[in-house]
Amino acid sequence: MEMLVVLAGFLALTATVDGQDQSGFISIDCGMAEGTDYNDATTSILYTSDAQFIDTGTNKSISPDLESENLPKYLSSVRAFPEGLKNCYTFKLVQGNKYLIRSVFMYGNYDSKNQAPEFGLYLNADEWDSVKLENSSDVVVKEIIHVQETNYSHVCLVNTGLGTPFISALELRLLNSTIYKTQSASLVLATRLDIGSTSNDTIRFKDDDYDRIWKPYTSSSWELVSLRYASDLLSANPFILPPRVMTTAVTPKNGSRSLELQYDPDDATKQFYVYMHFAEVEELGDGGYRNFTILLNGDFWYGPMSVQYLSPVTVYSQYTVSGTSLELSLVQANDSKFPPILNAVELYWVKEFLQSPTEQSDGEDLSSSGLSGKIDSSLSNLESLQYLDLSNNSLTGEVPDFLSQLPLLKTLNLSGNEFTGSVPSLLIQRSKNGSLSLSVDGNPNLCVMASCNNKKSVVIPVIASIAVVLVLLIAFLILWGLKRRRQQRQVLESKANYEEDGRLESKNLQFTYSELVNITNNFQKVLGKGGFGSVYGGYLNDGTQVAVKMLSEQSAQGFKEFRSEAQLLTKVHHRNLAPLIGYCNEGRYKGIVYEYMANGNLREHLSGAGKDTPVLSWEQRLQIAVDAAQAFEYLHEGCKPPIIHRDVKTSNILLDGKLQAKVADFGLSRFMPSESRTIVSTQVAGTPGYLDPEYYISNNLNEKSDVYAFGIVLLELVTGHPAIIPGHENTHLVDWLSPRLAGGEIRSIVDSRLNGDFNPNSAWKLVETAMACVPRSSIQRPTMSQVVADLKECLQMEMHRNKSASQSRTYQDTASSANSIDLFAVELDVSMPHAR
Repeated sequence: MEMLVVLAGFLALTATVDGQDQSGFISIDCGMAEGTDYNDATTSILYTSDAQFIDTGTNKSISPDLESENLPKYLSSVRAFPEGLKNCYTFKLVQGNKYLIRSVFMYGNYDSKNQAPEFGLYLNADEWDSVKLENSSDVVVKEIIHVQETNYSHVCLVNTGLGTPFISALELRLLNSTIYKTQSASLVLATRLDIGSTSNDTIRFKDDDYDRIWKPYTSSSWELVSLRYASDLLSANPFILPPRVMTTAVTPKNGSRSLELQYDPDDATKQFYVYMHFAEVEELGDGGYRNFTILLNGDFWYGPMSVQYLSPVTVYSQYTVSGTSLELSLVQANDSKFPPILNAVELYWVKEFLQSPTEQSDGEDLSSSGLSGKIDSSLSNLESLQYLDLSNNSLTGEVPDFLSQLPLLKTLNLSGNEFTGSVPSLLIQRSKNGSLSLSVDGNPNLCVMASCNNKKSVVIPVIASIAVVLVLLIAFLILWGLKRRRQQRQVLESKANYEEDGRLESKNLQFTYSELVNITNNFQKVLGKGGFGSVYGGYLNDGTQVAVKMLSEQSAQGFKEFRSEAQLLTKVHHRNLAPLIGYCNEGRYKGIVYEYMANGNLREHLSGAGKDTPVLSWEQRLQIAVDAAQAFEYLHEGCKPPIIHRDVKTSNILLDGKLQAKVADFGLSRFMPSESRTIVSTQVAGTPGYLDPEYYISNNLNEKSDVYAFGIVLLELVTGHPAIIPGHENTHLVDWLSPRLAGGEIRSIVDSRLNGDFNPNSAWKLVETAMACVPRSSIQRPTMSQVVADLKECLQMEMHRNKSASQSRTYQDTASSANSIDLFAVELDVSMPHAR
């Protein structure tokens, strides 16, 4: 047996045990005596004592009458915490890594009271879940997938007054960072099912490389199908699914065309992610295949999809779903010879950790920081604090008693300050027994002997007087600073008012009105009109073709929008933003000069307004989508402060001579103050059909309002229809699309002018990306960075198809190539919008 144990602070990782890879595993038998490590009889997982991870609590053994041969050894002992409100295990991990963390609890009547307790389970500073056991033999398992934000992690048991907290085992498993993705939160396991198991066995390591625990599940309404052997091919996707899980599956019984699965959450407000794993385990013969669509709560979710023999496919939600019941339906497609199949399912609910954990360096950085006054009592709330260095400051007063009550504090450095009185006796005691490293040198009026607790220092009145003077001085400096800041703000406001009246300072070229007359040949050629005014074509002296937007005196938008657009475009620069060449601000004549866009705007191309306007190919549409998305990504995430466009629509996406997209028209744009990045309350502005419904109702603006509007743009690219389809009731594009999605036929959705010349996988991916952008709730929408990533994936699919097509001469070969794309993991939105 080869074994490697690395102890770095509090980290223990095992590499190989009995030829089985356990790298990235931390397996702790809580309450086990130190130095009695063992390999589990069933899994061969190496379990170690918890002594190196915690220094509180007591070791206990469960009642002998509950011991049995089938009981895992790690359940035979517990560590109980009869003292203290919060007791924590500490792990030194790698920041940025993703871990599966599992805690196991079996009361086992270890205290002979026969009263199963209830207590809180915390991860770092936030509650993870509550632990409630029904009886002595009840086993409760809590599992979470969490991305490590610091180099330390704490799993804590909190006494809630309903019994003494305890724990049986703690397990950490390092995961691949590309799987189990969320927007930002952690994932708490709701259920993980091995569908159609024929053995009724729970499956974990050694079968599962990540040691996920799969519970067997089947139903009388299902037909069991299975492979006679466990093929390694069934692990060939990023989730590395256990072959033993994937060799068994179910299909509907009695000729039914649909397979149903229902999960009822204990809390209807919980937000869930769904993962479904598929692989064909039956040899269907020549021409045989399964083709089906997935519905969630009766609404279209994904499809149509097919699975290949021994080729695993994972379909998972990129965004959350909630409700009193989650009903999954796999419905056989009309052209499929065989019913749907399902091998495994996982459900997780979202856990937001609102309090950021404190880095060790945060406590160390307080040294030599110019601190003065007394130690604030709020430090007593930092129960997980381990290192506190307050050395070389000007701290005064007595050393507070609450520092001795911090259960995890291991290092306390108070040297080089002006503390008075005496060091609390408990701190001295902890220093003597070695549980605390204490430094108090350089405090001439501080007594470190227990015998001096009653002595008074003669310098205290002097220090108190100095403190009063310091407080008054600080108050004076604050008032003076506020007054100076107010004066500076008044100067800036005066300057802004002056500039609004007559000037716009910029490094860009400033044109006179007479120059604009010459450039446009007396405004002869009108390129377009809008709320701002008219846009004219022209040429600079060097022959550069330009577009000149002139502010109309009757414009409802007026000078404010002109100034907003001109000022913004002088500050931001990106290859997918319409480049500003210059402006004119001469009395009542105000205009902006842009680079000319030879191919007009995207709406013109999609509507076929011009007789000679060619139909945009599928690849061109995807490239335009990527270009525009990159522009909005830059505005949201590349600008400081971020910028919200507020008028995202196809007519504001311009196309140059090479059909490269450039976003234009920034008259309604708003800066998002960095200190209030979440929302800004503002008067609603935008274009009907593209307006974020949440913004329209609440007046609260954030960058997700642009995401909503861009989702409508993407749907226009797919369908060719405008945001509001004209007719008797002026149907919104999303309302037109929703019933067609349920039908599962992509060709009824995509612009008919393409004549079917597109990659179906790419088209479905684009539809899913667009629909992910348009839920009513902004929190369910992706960021523009996520949209860009998804669109690039769509584009790569189509480019792959076109590359294959260039090597053949017939459309049939092209279609065959498109259908051969290997789909191993699909990201999609399960939060389909309701009809508006």
